[in-house]
Amino acid sequence: MPDLKLTNEMLESMVDTNDEWIVKRTGIRERRIAQNTATWELALEAGRRALEDAALDASELDLIIVGTATPDFFTPSVSCMVQGKLGASKAMAFDLSAACSGFVYSVDVADSFIRAGKAKTVLVICAETLSRIIDYTDRSTCVIFGDGAAAAVFQASEQEGVLTTYMRANGTLGECLKAQCLPVEDPLAQGPRAVCDHRFLKMAGSDVFRFTASAVPEAIDAVLHQANMTADQIDWFVLHQANVRILQMVTTRYGLDPKKVYVNIDRYGNTSGVSVALCLDEMRKNGQLKAGQHIVISGFGGGLTYGAALIRI
Repeated sequence: MPDLKLTNEMLESMVDTNDEWIVKRTGIRERRIAQNTATWELALEAGRRALEDAALDASELDLIIVGTATPDFFTPSVSCMVQGKLGASKAMAFDLSAACSGFVYSVDVADSFIRAGKAKTVLVICAETLSRIIDYTDRSTCVIFGDGAAAAVFQASEQEGVLTTYMRANGTLGECLKAQCLPVEDPLAQGPRAVCDHRFLKMAGSDVFRFTASAVPEAIDAVLHQANMTADQIDWFVLHQANVRILQMVTTRYGLDPKKVYVNIDRYGNTSGVSVALCLDEMRKNGQLKAGQHIVISGFGGGLTYGAALIRI
């Protein structure tokens, strides 16, 4: 995670808001901001740490997937830049654009490549520099989003791993969360071409919340049904850290002990696809993940996309 902590108190001097308003509506107290740092740099560091943690060399990678909504270039992709910097000479690489569902979608793709026998070792990274597309005069977005990166290494296993997945999208609601990259124009028109100005993220928060209220239970119910399990058999629910009210909604919907729903949004804000992997990394380092546990992960947001996966560790 970037070093700079942008606190609610700091935002009070930038936009018409206050700590009480932000915490009540989002649960966020601070978020990290990447200063003069590219998405690929965050991704590379997370990837290196994941490989070190897994005691693997980059030369053993067959595939690198980077989930991001804030790539540095149209080409090369963030994944190709990471592949080159790591020296992962035999790995194919591509970016996956599913915004807040980026890690969950990437988990499904990694699982599919391994099950199909097309890859033995897959590095999944999610990295975002959302601060570059945030308007810090718009309190509906600037108080919510933060930067960061997290990564995981996947290999085949007969005893643990991804048990079931469920991925969906509803593009008819895509306008609810939107950041435009290029202007629409006639490239053959006479005169100078339009210069693409900086396009900021726009969000219809209430519409996104209503979508989430139905999409998240749909995805969770699906993976539980596929595994013939019930919510009380799940040790942890690790959900995209979009808003504390969404986490509370899921807790109430399934009658869960709040201690089974991991929360770190207060310290990092909404980091889009990074958030689920970031939660898992913290939980592992804190000793909260134990062999034999079952975890439901779920991502939801931009696209609009949503999904869930059931994992045994």
